[in-house]
Amino acid sequence: MAELTQVLRHMLPVDDPMALVDASTGEDAAVYRLSADRALVVTTDFFTPVVDSAFDFGRIAAANALSDVYAMGGQPLFALNLLGFPRKLLGEGLAEEIIRGCGTICREAGIPVLGGHSIDDPEPKFGLVAVGEVNPDRIVRLLGALPGDLLVLTKAIGTGVISTALKASSVDEKVLASAVDSMVTLNRTAAEAMLAHGVHAGTDVTGYGLLGHLRNLVRASGHSAEVTASAVPLLSGAIALVQKGHVPGGTTRNLTDLAEDVVWATEITDPVRSLLADPQTSGGLLLAVPPDRVDLLRADLRGRGTIAAVIGKVTEGRAGYISVL
Repeated sequence: MAELTQVLRHMLPVDDPMALVDASTGEDAAVYRLSADRALVVTTDFFTPVVDSAFDFGRIAAANALSDVYAMGGQPLFALNLLGFPRKLLGEGLAEEIIRGCGTICREAGIPVLGGHSIDDPEPKFGLVAVGEVNPDRIVRLLGALPGDLLVLTKAIGTGVISTALKASSVDEKVLASAVDSMVTLNRTAAEAMLAHGVHAGTDVTGYGLLGHLRNLVRASGHSAEVTASAVPLLSGAIALVQKGHVPGGTTRNLTDLAEDVVWATEITDPVRSLLADPQTSGGLLLAVPPDRVDLLRADLRGRGTIAAVIGKVTEGRAGYISVL
């Protein structure tokens, strides 16, 4: 994250009053006001394959890109494909399967894919530009969490570990299927519940891992957080794979970056520490919820078939500081 900050410091400052959210605050998407009650939410994301199936890769990449729109309280409108693929392999049908998988998820989200861009690339990459709409008064942002808010997570973690183990052909089919099911699940229903019950702040959990994204949230809000490690839901098989050494390089980078902001209880094992910093693909929403609304929110989430784990709380203290208990 420090390296990213160094890069972003060269971006020109934004002085357009219609630009409600830009890159300076590390939010999930850009937001640009169109009128008093309408604003565009725009984001982009793409990456290399995390699974062997081209169709599933397309589904995962689409759900992952759309997640940033949902995380900010927006409703997707349309998407554009971003494809990097080796020209010499275009006749194999794999690119078509990626696009087909993306289309499946976009249809589920109720949006069209209106085009896109492709390049000849020796390493396949795929993702979307996702465009959505949000009421400017209902944007869900990183800032706004208050001491006493409970932290609710809507998906289990461990996709980075499972994807890494897959590269070594060391994943049970049921474990992989569970991870794929999680990654292709849209955050739409979780976002609907989030908006219905009101949260103080929120984000989705992706490459910085659970603790990295939580740090972003409490840092922007000016507070600290406590996380109960045993309350964090884990994908089936994830802990065993970490114990066997299947740890992504991104996990190590995340843990290094978090070193000055996270204090660990002595009983927290190294495998658990790794999973709490595991870079996620198409992870769930992480929400700061007022205590008097959390029961209704959790009931609503469960009624929609979504995980609703209370994993900790926002506390008074240094901005961005996290205690893992």
